[in-house]
Amino acid sequence: MTTVRRVLRGFETVVINTRPDISTEDVLERLDGALALLERYVPEHFANLQRDFRGILVERRAYRGAYLIAERVCMVELTFVVNRAFSLAQVASTILHEGMHARLHAMGQSLDDSPAQERFCRQAEIEFGERVPDGGPVVERARAALELADAEIAPAIDPALAARRVADVDRAARGDG
Repeated sequence: MTTVRRVLRGFETVVINTRPDISTEDVLERLDGALALLERYVPEHFANLQRDFRGILVERRAYRGAYLIAERVCMVELTFVVNRAFSLAQVASTILHEGMHARLHAMGQSLDDSPAQERFCRQAEIEFGERVPDGGPVVERARAALELADAEIAPAIDPALAARRVADVDRAARGDG
């Protein structure tokens, strides 16, 4: 396991890399690229991110991103950040999505993953996706989410099941599973 701390575009960033097959420098480079897109194409949201996040954490999880309320930190998933199947705009949209949760929290709203809050976050993704080059997949994913029923747009995640699935994938990546 490698832990690296760096400041990227004003964000205290911590990468906890538990995967020897993933380059931490590659993670940092792609994360910086995603932040650069936010800074350029949605500067008003980027300014809010700088106020609302204490930092960014990249680590292995079973989902793309989360806003860690107690720490006021944006978590972005390690393998998602470096997976070239996802564009930097898609990585950026995840950061923006979690930033919208942070914005609501900063405004005093309870963060209960309500469908209304998820829809608010998806609208920001659409706005970003319509501005950024190659934003089509961002817009498409956000619009598809907006079509979901309330019970489906903010599903509960079973942490134990998620941890088992991550462990299985990581074992296979190391070749011991």
